Amino acid sequence: MKKNKWLSYVYWILLSEAVGALAGWLTEGGMREYERAAAKPPLTPPGMVFPIVWAVLFLLMGIGAARVSLSARSPARTRSLWLYCVQLLVNFFWSIAFFNLQSFAFAFWWLIFLWLLILWMTISFLRADRAASFLQLPYLVWVAFAAYLNCGVWLLNR
Repeated sequence: MKKNKWLSYVYWILLSEAVGALAGWLTEGGMREYERAAAKPPLTPPGMVFPIVWAVLFLLMGIGAARVSLSARSPARTRSLWLYCVQLLVNFFWSIAFFNLQSFAFAFWWLIFLWLLILWMTISFLRADRAASFLQLPYLVWVAFAAYLNCGVWLLNR
């Protein structure tokens, strides 16, 4: 049976963007409080940069997941899509820990866990679809930068 490629792309991109949008919506009040009250480390971009960057990253993640889902059935494909869903869930809860709970220390360690999951997923994607793996590299870099920012916020707001 031939898969509908466009539907696969639409599904994975919408899933990714929906998770990001839901996290943004649920943490809107916490983000406002964070912007108003938290001390931030050097190199912190303006607040308007974050939703733009995350929208692009969720798009790249979704494209990568779609490419993997369209690859040949294999243990690598199954593992990759499982890892994708797990890291997406972990990503979602970071926003709540950081913005709503303002538990900056916990959020930092959660983000380290997320980065390791993204690395594992990226390596797993490599075995299923090389291009899908490369599409995750900006995400990996951005989350490393986010860890720097998160750690700085934690240290400056004890």
